[in-house]
Amino acid sequence: MRAVPITRFDGPGGLDVVDLPDPVQDGQQVYEVSAAGVNFADTHHSLS
Repeated sequence: MRAVPITRFDGPGGLDVVDLPDPVQDGQQVYEVSAAGVNFADTHHSLS
């Protein structure tokens, strides 16, 4: 599956599309997302 994990805060340069294995563990679900957004307030969250 394709994902955009937040690994650093660097403006648009901090968003990288990566390929990850599909989750297969019990209790996990996969949702098809056709559109998503990032708001300015999202840039103020920390990674810790």
